[in-house]
Amino acid sequence: MNKTTGRLYGLYRYRALVKQLVIKDIRLKYRRSFLGYIWSVLNPLMVMLVMYLVFSHMFRFDVENYPAYLIIGQTLFTFMTEATNQAIYSVTGNSALLKKVYVPKYVFTLSKVTGSLVNLLFSMGAMLIVFVFTKVKFSLYMLFIPAVMAQLYLFSLGLGLFLAQAAVFFRDIQYIYNVLTTAWMYATPLFYPVEQLPETMRRLIWAVNPMYHYVTQFRTLVLSQKLPELDTVLYGCLAAVVFLTAGIWAFAKNQDKFILYI
Repeated sequence: MNKTTGRLYGLYRYRALVKQLVIKDIRLKYRRSFLGYIWSVLNPLMVMLVMYLVFSHMFRFDVENYPAYLIIGQTLFTFMTEATNQAIYSVTGNSALLKKVYVPKYVFTLSKVTGSLVNLLFSMGAMLIVFVFTKVKFSLYMLFIPAVMAQLYLFSLGLGLFLAQAAVFFRDIQYIYNVLTTAWMYATPLFYPVEQLPETMRRLIWAVNPMYHYVTQFRTLVLSQKLPELDTVLYGCLAAVVFLTAGIWAFAKNQDKFILYI
């Protein structure tokens, strides 16, 4: 209990540093870019357009309002992969600073995941444009979207913390994770309806893929205009808590050894 209180106090004490790190990462991302922050809206729109042309004409999935269906899955999955990939380098990439001054090591991972969350909020502008052009009806159920985003953020933070500490001792984790996220993308119904899969595969995805539940919750709120199924919400919340707890535990357990390997 005392350790938890101490970590929370440390987070509060270094909140300004986390804020500055987030701002720095966002500015660096768009430095010397002619369109700057507009790319946060343009990029998901362009990717969605390419995927729409490919999958709606070549594979012809029978999905109502396919552009909105597609951009929801694409945007949420892109956030998760960006946040966790950035987190992998969050400790090793700041080794020079960690060797000179004392800074809680988790603030670097936290800032990377939070910076990706800010980028996600920019990308929501592209999502909104698609919703308007495809005539998605706006409903009160959309007020529950922040609850889905909170689940996804905590899940990504927990996974990011675990990957960050693992990368300190095992640098090959970054290459292995790139392969895993590629497989993960195809195992998540981003551009195809889950009904296309055999029943056994659907049950497996439901059981082991948290991203399926976050994407499904979001699509249900927006496209079906109703509350998601309770079991999907409970799964998403449980996955967020489990991954966050595991990530914090692994990071706290090994952080004192980081200085020997960075």
